[in-house]
Amino acid sequence: MALSFTQRVSILIGLAVVGLVGLLLLDPIPQDPSYHLFADTRTLLGIPNFNDVFSNVGFAIVGVLGVQAVMGTRGLLIFTQRLDARPYIVFFIGVGLVSLGSAYYHWAPSNERLLWDRLPMSIAFMAFISAIVADRIDNHAGNTWLLPVLVVLGFLSVIYWHWTESMGRGDLRFYGLVQFYPMVAMPLAIGLFPEHRYTAGRYIFWVLGWYAICKVFEHFDGEVFALFGYTVSGHTLKHYAAAIATYVVLRMLLTPHVGAGVNAADHRITVR
Repeated sequence: MALSFTQRVSILIGLAVVGLVGLLLLDPIPQDPSYHLFADTRTLLGIPNFNDVFSNVGFAIVGVLGVQAVMGTRGLLIFTQRLDARPYIVFFIGVGLVSLGSAYYHWAPSNERLLWDRLPMSIAFMAFISAIVADRIDNHAGNTWLLPVLVVLGFLSVIYWHWTESMGRGDLRFYGLVQFYPMVAMPLAIGLFPEHRYTAGRYIFWVLGWYAICKVFEHFDGEVFALFGYTVSGHTLKHYAAAIATYVVLRMLLTPHVGAGVNAADHRITVR
């Protein structure tokens, strides 16, 4: 028996509620001070931690290319209505800002600077979720009120973590939900809402795949550094892998999706 639209939406909302309740049952999760101890601390051209700082250039390139694509004349060919471009504009602006925030953090890693790394990441995460909702579930909701709501919630999760750290009882639980809930919700949304125009499932899974690679590189920072003869660390490669994941989003938009259309009656996507 096929699930109704309301039932499918309820599954996604229920997953978020279960995740939130599960986090509330956990003790607060402080930032591990050892997180700031990266493997490659070499200075080059007067820049400390040069490779971890410079590797953020990928985010800047993708951010600029993405904003140009969705806001320029090419955007008129990508989107059937300008409103559809809104979450992608926010996403690529967030990606571009990651390059600045992450470079600033890696210049002298600390909790204070980590705030500016995580804020733009939260923008990108939430904007991408909004884009998927707009394309696969509800066009009007995803492109209008849901986008600012999700971005604000992402911001608040980071601000809350930073405030609790300043109070001596750091709590990463809500930022963790912002970062990892989309990784579970995206493939579920693809299965529950297969009709789409822009967010082709194969590209979403490539994004998730590259994101998983990022986490592996991040976790094995020192081991990767040793494996490659102390030339490049896992965290540096994490930045490049994450930039590739964001570039996949741009390629997804630039790839024609033949046969997609919008049902103007209910603002949801149909595929003919």
